[in-house]
Amino acid sequence: MTGKWEQTQAVPGAFRALLTPHRSLGPTGFLVLMAALAGISFITGLVFFLAGAWPVMGFFGLDVALVYLAFRLNYRSGRLYETVELTPAQLTWTRVHPSGRREQFDCNPYWARVSLREWPDGRTDLKIVSQGKELAFARFLTDGERRDFAEALRGALIDARGGARV
Repeated sequence: MTGKWEQTQAVPGAFRALLTPHRSLGPTGFLVLMAALAGISFITGLVFFLAGAWPVMGFFGLDVALVYLAFRLNYRSGRLYETVELTPAQLTWTRVHPSGRREQFDCNPYWARVSLREWPDGRTDLKIVSQGKELAFARFLTDGERRDFAEALRGALIDARGGARV
């Protein structure tokens, strides 16, 4: 599963990023897929019904219902998102779960550090470290997206602290 992140800058020295999971099948594609699956299942079920195996038709309907349910649950989990907001006074990370429950982590940007751990096989783990506390985030992004985001957040931290990039 891949994700995406987009950066906005409302005021100088501020940084805001929205991180969202990627969903490759949009609403129109979902309707087309479900219509095709329902049509194929209905025609195949009708063939079994006409051949005298009428109970099989119910199982074809059950298949369509289960695929629909799986996609709906997948789209629900896609409502998860994270925001990273940075000003010279505060770094705030917020995760909003599909249920609406919120998690928040605040720290002073002067003490914050972006930690990107990379394994030999290319996998990455992104964390914010501040005063002995660690927060892992952006887990739904790809490894490349995590690398790009870590670089952007490091640069934003330097800007928020009023420092020069080296």
